[in-house]
Formats: sequence, structure tokens, C-alpha cells
Amino acid sequence: MPLEFSSPPKRICILRLSAIGDTCHTVPVVRAIQRAWPQTELTWLVGRVEHELLAGLEGVEFLILDKRRGFAGYRDVRRRLRQRRFDVLLNMHASMRANFASLLVAADVRVGMDRARARDGQWLFCNRRIPARPRQHVMDGLFEFARALGIEPGEPRWDIPLSEDDRAFASQHIDGSVPTLVISPLTGQRLRNYRNWRAERYAAAADHASRQHGARVLLCGGGTRLESDYGREICRQARCGIVNLIGKTTLKQLLALLERATVLLCPDSGPAHMATAVGTPVVGLYATSNRHRTGPYLSQHLVADGYPRAVEQAFGRGVDEIRWGRRVRNPGAMDLISVADVVQKLDAAFSERAPNPGPDRPADTAASSRGVSG
Repeated sequence: MPLEFSSPPKRICILRLSAIGDTCHTVPVVRAIQRAWPQTELTWLVGRVEHELLAGLEGVEFLILDKRRGFAGYRDVRRRLRQRRFDVLLNMHASMRANFASLLVAADVRVGMDRARARDGQWLFCNRRIPARPRQHVMDGLFEFARALGIEPGEPRWDIPLSEDDRAFASQHIDGSVPTLVISPLTGQRLRNYRNWRAERYAAAADHASRQHGARVLLCGGGTRLESDYGREICRQARCGIVNLIGKTTLKQLLALLERATVLLCPDSGPAHMATAVGTPVVGLYATSNRHRTGPYLSQHLVADGYPRAVEQAFGRGVDEIRWGRRVRNPGAMDLISVADVVQKLDAAFSERAPNPGPDRPADTAASSRGVSG
């Protein structure tokens, strides 16, 4: 049952610390609340890195929890929240770190995940729960927080702000008259390399995009040594010229590049959801995770999906017979996605989207593009 309010709450605190993809999923919930209750003050408790992307979000006060500072980071938040009280806390992050952070927020109503999704005992820190709805996409699950307030989320809207400098940076690298493929090849997490596709396969996909679609190809990613080495290997093996921007962009600049790009190619990672936020088609590479749960929300039809075969090989069962969202932690699983699989999806993506001359391109949010599981 939705919460009942005699009038819209004056102050709501949203708790979603990380990661990049999940904070992107949270923005449409924020926009839905703003649309329904424009006078309600919204405060978002968020991680430092994620704030770099979301900074300037209209109508939102951010409180940053910097995990690098350890307990000092919690003290900083406590100091800023001292003598403040909220009508509602939306605890949209199930983790022990978020549980501790929630203790710093004084609120009468504390809404958390349903028991199945409330990891690390989150239900002990909340007095209301969203309904248990199995087999949802992560963003659909977060939309339940809006519905818990009696708000129907409607079509997702992001409008993450970018500066003129961010867009000028993007325009220096992406000519609006030429198709552009951006490749973000890695998750950027050394312990999760089971999500990553082979460098030589990325190179083959880049060559196809260049040859078949006349596309310019850019590489983007973080500044770790792993990502830098991977980018150099892709460039070495590709026959087409590739602009290597790995380690050379801020999150805002990356978002601006994705806004101008024709297509993004990437594994299960934050850039997939950043591109979705700016209406750019995503060819997602999913073999270790279920695209219906974590795939690009508006590009489900463009996902190269090796997950069903990976699940069969790893567990000897079908996707419907295992826990929802269970990951396949086998580095060889991504080899189930062939270059031919990806080329087919790239051709479909390029046929959908003309080169983007600037930031005013309308996002394609057709329901047929979603294909998300209910």
C-alpha cells in the first residue's frame, strides 16, 4: 500500500551512494518526485565519485559520503545533518555502508527494500518496505520507491546537467556529421574481469563499424593501468584509426561524449547507463549477468546476450531455474559472445540512429525498445 500524506512531504532524503549505473537509475525516481511534488525539498546522500557525474542536478541538495575518509567521512555527513529532520528517508541502497549512513538521517518514515532485496540486514534500519516484485530490472525496482509515495514514475527522464565546456570537449572529438562508435571496453574493476570481452574482438568490431558504417571510433574508460593497457592493445590490433581517450576524460566529459555518439559498445558497466540517460543506443555485452536485470534500460533489443548459455554451462540449469540476477563468475563466459553476434547488433544500432549534430537530439524511448522483464 502506498504511504498516505495529507499534503506533500516538505523534506525527503534519498540514500543511494553508488555505483555509477545505480545512481543513473535513481535519477528518474528523483525526477518523478519533482514532477509530482515540485515544492518538496530533496536531499541526496551520495558517494564522492558518483557526485562528480550528478553535480548540479536541478532541485537537489547533495551530501557527499567520501568512503576514502573512513569514519571521518561519516562524521562529515553527521555534522551536516545535525539538527535536521526529514519527513521521509528513501533508503535505495542495500549495503552495510548504506545502513550505517542511514543512521545519520533523522526521519519519521524510513522506506527500504523488500526482504528479498534488502541485503546486509537493511530491513533492520527501515520501518517501511517497497513491495516484493520478483524478476524486475534494477531501475524498475527503484521506481517502486516512487510508487511507495503514491507517485507513478511515468517515462524515465534524466536531464543530468553538462556545462558548455563539457560539450565543447565532446565536439572537439566527435564530428556531428560522421557516425561515431564509442567503445568503453572494461568495467574498470580488477576483481571483475569476468565481465570483459577480448581486446582482439573489440578491435574487430571497431574495424567493422569503420568499414561498414564509415564510423569514427573512440575508446573511453578510467585511468587504471589495466584499462590503459587494454586500450593500447585494442588500438594495436585494429586496422582502423582509433582515438584513444582512456584515462583522459572526467565523468561529465564522458557523458558529453556519449550524448554526441551514435552508438556505445560496452560490457555490463556504468557507461551503459550513462548512455541510456542521454538517449544513445547501447550495444551491451552480457554473458556474466542477466540483461533483463542490469542491461541498458532502453536498449535491451541491442544486447549481445550470452547469459543463457553461460548459465547452462556453469550451473547446468536454465535462467528461470536460478536465483534472479545470479552472476556467472567465469572469465571464459564472455567468449560465448562472438564478433558476429556483436556485428549484427551494431548494424541494428547504426540503422536506428543518425549521426548526432549536438545535444538537442531527442531520446528514443519507445516502449518496444525496452524489452525489460516484469
